[in-house]
Amino acid sequence: MKISKTKYISYLAMFTLVALGLSYLEGLIPPLTSIPGIKLGLANLAVIFALYKFGVKSAFVVSLMRVFISFLLFGSVLSLAYSFSGALFSITVMAIMKKSGKFSEIGVSVAGATAHNIAQILVAVLIFSVSEILYYLPVLMISAVISGIFIGITGAVAVRRIKIK
Repeated sequence: MKISKTKYISYLAMFTLVALGLSYLEGLIPPLTSIPGIKLGLANLAVIFALYKFGVKSAFVVSLMRVFISFLLFGSVLSLAYSFSGALFSITVMAIMKKSGKFSEIGVSVAGATAHNIAQILVAVLIFSVSEILYYLPVLMISAVISGIFIGITGAVAVRRIKIK
């Protein structure tokens, strides 16, 4: 697929805004559990879509721009540390898995969700110097698999049904 540079930049801006909007919307949804930090990761729909429609570089741009804009609008330095580390590790893992050609959008999404949680827990351990936070990781891994499957299925449907012109 060959599109103009202007159209490409417009698509990336649109995907970033969709990710930002989904992230904001997710913040308005009451917690699904009483366990803090568990989210669906709705913004990753836009990242998965960008990854499969435009490639790794585009997905990195969408993911990291969403994190940066969220920080500017709603965040703190601490939230930036968590979000940036989670997004960077997540998109790196997703890119490697997609490039291998051995995983579907669902597998890539699950890996991204788990990588995101691992990075955030490691940042928490580094910031607060409390290794007991690692005990929270299994709970986050279970939620990451569940949300990763949901986002992966939804993303796969979007990738197949939405045409880019």
